[in-house]
Amino acid sequence: MKIDEKDLLNSILDSLSRIDYIKPEELPNIDLYMDQVTTFMDDQLSISKRHPDDKVLTKTMINNYAKNNLLPPPVKKKYSKEHLLALIFIYYFKNILSIGDIQEILNPITDKYFASNLDFNLEAIYSEVFRLEKSEILNMQKDLTRKYQTSQQTFTDLPKEEQENLQRFSFICMLSFDVYLKKQLIENLIDAKLAGNNPKKAASSKKNKNDKSDTNLKKE
Repeated sequence: MKIDEKDLLNSILDSLSRIDYIKPEELPNIDLYMDQVTTFMDDQLSISKRHPDDKVLTKTMINNYAKNNLLPPPVKKKYSKEHLLALIFIYYFKNILSIGDIQEILNPITDKYFASNLDFNLEAIYSEVFRLEKSEILNMQKDLTRKYQTSQQTFTDLPKEEQENLQRFSFICMLSFDVYLKKQLIENLIDAKLAGNNPKKAASSKKNKNDKSDTNLKKE
């Protein structure tokens, strides 16, 4: 393995090791106004930004989430700790799932556990889910290393310059296929849940997804 390849892999693994989630005890114990919410989220999730000037969440995004019934409305223009927890879930889901799919996943949780008087509430769910983060990152680092090493075995009969570019392409394709399969799995789980609750809605949801894909292909 060439030195620059080692550097690339080590850089990827290092960036994964620095990924962290917002711990419940780091959430403010007071309700926040919109500007305070966006500032808090931007500070806490800055490590996930691709570019320094990217915004984690904007006022427009948050307002749209409320309009689409993804986020319970604020109380007197203030957002609680549970609002922040819901926004964190939305932030991670929105990069791979449609608004409709996020509603199917998140709404049953917020409907039952948001501002609940039960001992088991949204914060307890968040803590249980995200405590698995450390072990999941370790598993991902191992999987990335394996995929990277596999990609380095491709196009070995080509000149060095072509080989490096195509091996990088191979690695990207392997990662993309992994994301694609997991996205398909999530959508199938959502559709299976819909089918159990409302077969007609599930069929309509699947048709809308297919129609949307066809439209995107036509535009391209």
